[in-house]
Amino acid sequence: MVGSRRGNTVYAATAGGLSISTDGGATFTTRTTANGLGNNFVFGVYAVDSTVFAATYGGLGISTDGGATFTNRTSANGLADLANYLVYGVHAGGDAVYAATFGGLGISTDGGATFTTRTTANGLGNDTVFGVHAGGDAVYAATRGGLAISTDGGASFANRTTADGLGDDTVFGVYAVGSVVYAATRGGLGISTDGGASFTTRTTGDELGPADGELDETEHNTSWVYASGSTVYAATLGGLSVSTDGGATFTTRTTANGLGSNTVSGVYATAMGISR
Repeated sequence: MVGSRRGNTVYAATAGGLSISTDGGATFTTRTTANGLGNNFVFGVYAVDSTVFAATYGGLGISTDGGATFTNRTSANGLADLANYLVYGVHAGGDAVYAATFGGLGISTDGGATFTTRTTANGLGNDTVFGVHAGGDAVYAATRGGLAISTDGGASFANRTTADGLGDDTVFGVYAVGSVVYAATRGGLGISTDGGASFTTRTTGDELGPADGELDETEHNTSWVYASGSTVYAATLGGLSVSTDGGATFTTRTTANGLGSNTVSGVYATAMGISR
């Protein structure tokens, strides 16, 4: 996730640092390596009260003062020692912190002080993890080789692929609500109603993204997904697709509706609107 919102505080992950607004997005202050981040290229952000996690090209930055200062976590703390400690995404809940990295899924049970990295040896489809979501004992890792699902807090994973209904084995993002799991893949949006055991994939035929023929073989590419109740938001290469019937059908918003570009990399929604 490259954006997060908490109350009137908005966090924007950018290529030049983590921008933070305390007035609902009217103005921003940007935090960089000068404030403790491992790199100014921030891929994702997650916030819980005054604790802010920033997934960067140089590690996982953790702040306990609302983003004023950060402490950076790298291989010295158990994260994968690959690609300059590249961290794609982060999710947290309680003392558990999950970091999607280029070399596996980093899992911390002490608030991010130390990490244990899960890889293909633990059931991941690929060591490149693009996104992560967790709830209770369930942990979902979006990888280059499928959607890995754990029911034991991340100790072990079962991997889902096209054989289980996904549109493609490259999964960029994942979101889950109870037994409903959404997987944003290179081949469309996978939706499961049985906890991820099997998936039905939505593509352009379901009005997801651009009309057929407007793009080449990547036309079904879905880069991120978020859901709230029966409303599902899918970020695609052809706009922001919105469903109000649990993902059965979609209506796509494009530059014609005010988007800055039809290439949408992600989405997050609140009761006040959509932010990213």
